[in-house]
Amino acid sequence: MSDPVVVCPACGRKNRVPSAASGVPRCGQCHSPLPWVADADDETYAAVAESAALPVLVDLWAPWCGPCRIVSPALEALARSHAGRVKLVKVNVDESPRIAQRHTVQGIPTLLVLDRGEVIARQTGAAPAHVLRQWLEEALTELSSQNSSKPGGSP
Repeated sequence: MSDPVVVCPACGRKNRVPSAASGVPRCGQCHSPLPWVADADDETYAAVAESAALPVLVDLWAPWCGPCRIVSPALEALARSHAGRVKLVKVNVDESPRIAQRHTVQGIPTLLVLDRGEVIARQTGAAPAHVLRQWLEEALTELSSQNSSKPGGSP
């Protein structure tokens, strides 16, 4: 599968953004952070989601799930508005049963926020965009406060 092409929201340049990479994707022209949306499956999940330098918003979904299709545009909008701060990783649970089992998915959509592979927040079921934004912001704020209180954490 080829790397997706993302249009830079700041300058409009098209950039290839790999599914798995170290660091944060930035525009080749203006160097602004780019939205990072990737698909993962049982084989690629560790590299795409757990090894990311950024917090990861995982969307565990299925193509037949109506609420999943409703939530998807809101999640992609969050990836755009949080470019450089969050990576959105979409996992089709029908094609990736091991990931679904590992995270004890009993309903979809199930959303997770991961920090270096550790689940720090979980949301099951569809919710309006403003609720998802607040949930993500709270998770990122909690993560930031945890990291700043650790020895060697950023202030």
